[in-house]
Amino acid sequence: MTTQLFSSFSLRGLTLPNRIVIAPMCQYSSTDGNVGDWHLMHLGALSHSGAGMLIVEATAVSPEGRITPACPGLWSAENEAAFARVLAAVRRYSAIPMAIQLAHAGRKASCAVPWQGGSQLSPAEEGWQTVAPSADPFNASDVVPMALDGAGLARLRSAYAEAARRADRLGFDAVEIHAAHGYLLHEFLSPLSNHRPDAYGGSLENRMRFPLEVFETVRSVWPSHKPLGMRISATDWVDGGWDIEQTVALARALKARGCDFLHASSGGLSPRQRVPAAPGYQVPFARRVRSDTGMPTIAVGLITEPRQAEAILAEGGADLVALARGILYDPRWPWHAAAELGAKVEAPPQYWRSAPQGAERLFAQDV
Repeated sequence: MTTQLFSSFSLRGLTLPNRIVIAPMCQYSSTDGNVGDWHLMHLGALSHSGAGMLIVEATAVSPEGRITPACPGLWSAENEAAFARVLAAVRRYSAIPMAIQLAHAGRKASCAVPWQGGSQLSPAEEGWQTVAPSADPFNASDVVPMALDGAGLARLRSAYAEAARRADRLGFDAVEIHAAHGYLLHEFLSPLSNHRPDAYGGSLENRMRFPLEVFETVRSVWPSHKPLGMRISATDWVDGGWDIEQTVALARALKARGCDFLHASSGGLSPRQRVPAAPGYQVPFARRVRSDTGMPTIAVGLITEPRQAEAILAEGGADLVALARGILYDPRWPWHAAAELGAKVEAPPQYWRSAPQGAERLFAQDV
C-alpha cells in the first residue's frame, strides 16, 4: 500500500523519511538552561519512534526568555556543551532528523513549572523581570513586563543569531523559530499585546517587522542548505486579535525571505481566548497557508489516528503532520501507524523482533 504519511519529503537539503513530525514539547527539566539526563532519556526514546523529524522543545535564546527556571537555553557555552552530550548519545544510535525550536517567552516568562502551579514568579520569588513589546501583562496579577527599547531589540536579534550558530555547531538539521502561543514574537504580531507607537507597532506591516527581522537575522547565519521555519498561532481566538488573514500575509513575507515551512498552531496569547478544540481543529489553518502561498506547512492539534493523518495529507491539508501529547502517550505511534497502513518504518535492529504477527515486515531495515 502506498501512503502519503510514509512518503519522503524534502526541505532544502534535508530529506525526511516520512511526513510524521514530533512537535516541540516543554519538559521543564533543565538546570540553568542546561539539558541533562532527563533529556537524554526523553529524546533518546523519541528518536526510536520512527518519526520523520524530531523537534526539540522551546529553547530560550537568553536567560530571561525561559518560560520557567527549568527550561533549556542556548545562550552560553555551558548550554551548548550540555546539548552536545545529549545529542552525541542520541546520534550514536539514531539517524532521525533533529530540529530545535528557538524561543523567547516574552511576558509569559518567569513562571513556575506546571506541576507547581504554573503561576508567574516575581523577582522576589526567584523569578525575573520579563520583557515584551508593550508594558501589558498577560494576567492582571502578573508583574508588568518592561517594554523593549531599540537596544533591547538589537540584543535579542543578536541572541537569536548566536543561538542559531550554536545549533549549527551542535549538528541540528533544522531550526524552527517560535512565534506562537503568546510568547514574544507572537506578542509583537498581535494587536492585543502590541500597543507600541513606533515602527514596531500599529499597522500589520509594523507589527510583523520585528519577527521578520529575527527571521532574517537567523537566516543570515543559518547554513543555506538547512531548513528554517517558523511556528505561529494562526489565530488568537479573540475578536480583534491576530487571525488567519494576517497569518497568510506573514507567511508570504516569510516565504519571500527564504522560510521553508510554517508550523500552524493557534491561541495562547490571551486569557480571553475561546478555542473550539476538536480532532484536527487547526488543520484548516495549515491548509489555507499552503493553498494561498505554496509554502510547505505542518499541521498539528488533536491529530491522533493514522488514517486521520493520512487523510490530512491526501486531501492537501498540509505537507507534514505533527504529534505532541499523543506521541508522549504512545511513543511508538509511527510504528503502529505503519502497521495499520501497510507501510514500513525505521527502527533499531535491537527492536526488529518486536513486530507482531501479521506485521513481520514492518521495519524498513529488517532483511
